[in-house]
Amino acid sequence: MHNQIKARSRREIPAVNKVLDALGHYDLPRPLVVDLVRRELSRLRAKTEIPEFRSIVDLVRRSLAELRASRLRSVINGTGIVIHTNLGRAPLPPEAIRALSETGSTYSNLEYDLGTSERGGRGTYIEKAFALLCETESATVVNNCAAALVLIVRHFTGDKTEIIISRGELIQIGGGFRIGEIIQAAGAKLREVGATNKTTLNDYAKAIGPNTALILKVHRSNFFMSGFVESTPSAAIGALARKKRVPFVEDLGSGAFVATERMGIAEHEPTPAEALKDGADLVCFSGDKLFGGPQAGIITGKARCIAALKREPLFRALRCDKLIFAALQATVDLHLNQSTSEIPAIALLQFSEDELRARATAIASRLENLSAKVAIGSGTVKVGGGTLPKSTMPSVTIDIVPTNCSLADLAARLRNARPPVIGYIANARFKLDLRTIFRQQDDSVVDAVRAACAKTR
Repeated sequence: MHNQIKARSRREIPAVNKVLDALGHYDLPRPLVVDLVRRELSRLRAKTEIPEFRSIVDLVRRSLAELRASRLRSVINGTGIVIHTNLGRAPLPPEAIRALSETGSTYSNLEYDLGTSERGGRGTYIEKAFALLCETESATVVNNCAAALVLIVRHFTGDKTEIIISRGELIQIGGGFRIGEIIQAAGAKLREVGATNKTTLNDYAKAIGPNTALILKVHRSNFFMSGFVESTPSAAIGALARKKRVPFVEDLGSGAFVATERMGIAEHEPTPAEALKDGADLVCFSGDKLFGGPQAGIITGKARCIAALKREPLFRALRCDKLIFAALQATVDLHLNQSTSEIPAIALLQFSEDELRARATAIASRLENLSAKVAIGSGTVKVGGGTLPKSTMPSVTIDIVPTNCSLADLAARLRNARPPVIGYIANARFKLDLRTIFRQQDDSVVDAVRAACAKTR
């Protein structure tokens, strides 16, 4: 009897075309919509009771909405986190966007020598520019900083397999990836030295042996320790490495080139030039953090080391494409020309509170007579992206308390706006931090908030 009921229920599953007709037009490729409908109908076959047709269509609509929401698109960042990993990290400079358009929409001299009409080297200009910017001999680029570390580890761990690293630097980066696991995946063995809170120069010295491939120092860019702590300075490690003839590599992560003190941030972020002067043979850092460009891993340092890395078979698998080179080239030019005010990640950190408050006043005046209480509030901005964990700076927020829905409902409505507006809830208010919202987005913010507060359900 149960099987008969189940069989009758399965016959009630509608045909794919019937569901498609009921859905109407969707701004997604039709093959994706058809595939999703088939998958949802297939799941229904495993159930003993089949919903009515309208409920099935509603189910498919919800699944399509989730699929559409997963498409990559622009959002308005009102979170107060400047380099927001989940929101794409550093916004690109206008010059980089122009370079992407020009290079991506036509052919380019990516690997073509315009002088000789023969095959040329990929990234020659960028490598020279980074070497100059970092005040060192040479440089190269791969697709992210983790890839840079993998390439370095794979190169130096041939006959020798041990990498010396402080226990206090075995950090975990976004998405659950741990430095130690990345190193081991590249074929090396970790030689942990010191304690979590204290690592001395003698700890490094005692660990160096015939199987030592390199000494690795990882900048603690996404956390800090205080209290009974001690960390060996790079200069001391560099001197020891030279004496013992062991390569010394420093992973800086953040890629700061502008003195953070100039941004009103008390915490100093070390620059690649500083690390190299302290004795590192190689330094690697990210292109999409404080450098303000696209995702990339930049490696700078001694020419013989860089040349050896580029001969590694793995280098080809980790190299960047023409779009990354185009955006990176435009960004490095801005640094060399000392035009960092045109780099959004840096410019956002330098806005004064007076500028932000003037914008907040203008926005708040346009949000009167809504089903919400709107006020100008204060916020605390974080740099984000695993950068400057101790540092915050004051900011100005638009605070909204809706009267026709909950704070969570308002947040959801704004996330579903076009473009989506992302904020946060604090102190029983929904807050939009203006330091991470571009001035040209103010009109969109006003429209989105008015529409969200106008909804009755």
